[in-house]
Amino acid sequence: MFDGNTIIYHNFSTVQKVCKKFMSNSLLIVPLPSLVHRIGGEAVKKARALASQYQCQLKRVRRSRNWQLSGEAMRLDELCNQLDRESELKYLKQKTEQKLQLHPELLETKAAKLRRLIENDPTITLAELVALTQCTLSEARAARLNEDDF
Repeated sequence: MFDGNTIIYHNFSTVQKVCKKFMSNSLLIVPLPSLVHRIGGEAVKKARALASQYQCQLKRVRRSRNWQLSGEAMRLDELCNQLDRESELKYLKQKTEQKLQLHPELLETKAAKLRRLIENDPTITLAELVALTQCTLSEARAARLNEDDF
């Protein structure tokens, strides 16, 4: 029996698109093994304060000596740019950059993402563009018109 809360997918490509939509909203987690041993306790305190300024979180994993940095990709990228100025936090910057390089699609702006999707599949519908990029219908229409002009 269909209760209205259940989503029924008719084909596999729809499931892939929905999964990509939820993945793009997820937080990135950067594992930092033995962080205190690598950069020191005072540097970790400084890094925690710096991370919180960029709405990121640097915290210990349970009671282990391992740490993790979590946040949205755009925020982590901003934090990484700030870490350039801090010499003692080079290890943290290196690990964050490695993680961000694995997910370049999360650093795209809406306009760039719309442009890329339209270039890859010119027959994509406006509804699919809205669903994949979480933009408004008018933004999707504008992107479609801009691509048709070129």
